[in-house]
Amino acid sequence: MAKLAYYGLYALQHRGQESAGIAVSNGSRIVVYKDMGLVPQVFDERVLGSLGGHLAIGHCRYSTSGSSVWENAQPTFRPTPAGGLALGHNGNLINTLELATLVGTATGPASPAGLAGTSDTDVLTALFADPAAVSLWDSALAKLPLVRGAYSLVFLDEETLYAARDPQGFRPLVLGRLGRGWVVASETAALDIVGANFVREVEPGELIAIDESGVRSATFAPARPRGCLFEYVYLARPDTTIAGRGVHAARVEVGRRLAAEHPAEADLVIPVPESGTPAAIGYAQASGIPYGQGLVKNSYVGRTFIQPSQTIRQRGIRLKLNPLRDMIAGKRIVVVDDSIVRGNTQRAIVAMLREAGASRVHVRISSPPVQWPCFYGIDFATRAELIAGNLAVAEIRESIGADSLGFISLESLIAATTLPAERLCRACFDGDYPVPVAESERGKHVLEGVGTARP
Repeated sequence: MAKLAYYGLYALQHRGQESAGIAVSNGSRIVVYKDMGLVPQVFDERVLGSLGGHLAIGHCRYSTSGSSVWENAQPTFRPTPAGGLALGHNGNLINTLELATLVGTATGPASPAGLAGTSDTDVLTALFADPAAVSLWDSALAKLPLVRGAYSLVFLDEETLYAARDPQGFRPLVLGRLGRGWVVASETAALDIVGANFVREVEPGELIAIDESGVRSATFAPARPRGCLFEYVYLARPDTTIAGRGVHAARVEVGRRLAAEHPAEADLVIPVPESGTPAAIGYAQASGIPYGQGLVKNSYVGRTFIQPSQTIRQRGIRLKLNPLRDMIAGKRIVVVDDSIVRGNTQRAIVAMLREAGASRVHVRISSPPVQWPCFYGIDFATRAELIAGNLAVAEIRESIGADSLGFISLESLIAATTLPAERLCRACFDGDYPVPVAESERGKHVLEGVGTARP
């Protein structure tokens, strides 16, 4: 089981690159192994061979505002009256202070609940490990309605695997079948990698338990689906399916619509690899402008967006991409990227293309301007960090040095998903937060910060 979890984490490495961990149970005891680094850096044959058991969960972490330290690596572990609890969490809670009070924690290192880490996940784990609860199932059913924000969870005790998804279903979570067993993962692509067949999504507001008797399910809150629109833009793998829509197909359709909304006179359409590739294909198809590769990606450099340090981000952009000068020189270029968050990537790319001899650089973005912070699991911590939160489109164009700049409209992005607008969280684009976020509830200061990660 540990090796299956390892392959699943490998498939989801794009969702978190700071730490990785696996918890296994052999029916009588839980063992957790985790460390800082990428999945293949943390695990090798020796480590995986030592993790025996018939139940396993895995996790790779991308922190929002929680410290990127070993103590915050997941799965977290907590003793319970019946044994133990290991938990992995994808998302971000917005009422962590309130929950910390419920489990008797303080907001400092000397917490009476004995929290080892400084994340919302530690608070959630302590909440579930209620000494008064009859079982972990009963505890989760009772506590989940108290939790506000984004959470897709996988957790286990010695005998049972559990999964739960918040009532809005902000983050994806799917159930698959593998032989006589079951698999839960953040994306359908992870099911493909381990050879599991997709069964269904874990429903918003649903708790499931899987043991030797099979799968049982309960609804702990009414479903109010508001899946994250940014999953379609950037977070999810293109070979993943969300709510019945292939992510690659949605991104290509966005590119077609982008070409109609923001045409350009150009000689070549190029993507910012890899996340800009499907939209660039769609843009080229709709515009009739030839598609080509103009930027070469170093596959061994991780996603610059999710690196925890701003300095590392800026250096990482130059390490990650290099222009193909023969393709670029003397040409009018349309360069398609998935989003502009802080502006660092696009500024560096435009400069590189001009240095390579591009006569014109037209930037096209397959998402609307990101103007508002996210409190549901993406690292948009403050509006001051967002270039579109402070500048108009013309000012952004000037800031990044492009000859022209065009963003897809929110209406067209939503249409490309084939979902109705009311079923999508668009807060980073329009400021409409599905779960109201008061300043005192944002959880940014509890236990030195909160964190998020990807089960």
